[in-house]
Order: sequence, then C-alpha cells, then structure tokens
Amino acid sequence: MHKAKERAQARLRAATQAPVVRALRRNQLPSDRYHIEGVGYIIGDITCKFNACSAYIRCAVNPSGPCENCFHYEPRNSSS
Repeated sequence: MHKAKERAQARLRAATQAPVVRALRRNQLPSDRYHIEGVGYIIGDITCKFNACSAYIRCAVNPSGPCENCFHYEPRNSSS
C-alpha cells in the first residue's frame, strides 16, 4: 500500500510540474462553404439534389459530410 501511495504522489508531482499545453480549437469554417446572394452561406456541394441550402448541415442523407465522393450524389435538375 505504501508503494502505491508513493507512485501516486510521484505521478501527481510530475503532472503538476508538466507544462500546460492546450491547443485552442478555432471555429474552422468548412472548405465547402459558399455565399449565395440573397440566401447567405451554405455548406456542401451546391450542385447536388440533396443539398440542404443551409449553413449548418450539408444534406438530408449525409448531413455531416463530406460531400466529396458521396455515393448519394444526384445532380440538381436545371429547373430547380
């Protein structure tokens, strides 16, 4: 029991003496973000039929992406 306590104290000392390095995570903008006049920013492949035209989700079938090489891709009708 005594050795376990010594090991725990040694780990605690090492942890308190270790430099604190925290990577600040910036809000990274998606690389597939587009601005459309009158609509605003949207993400995802804007040529896809399933694109949600939203700044928050890409589409109904693959909302978190990525759109690249998505097997659900269908081109948007030209009348849309």
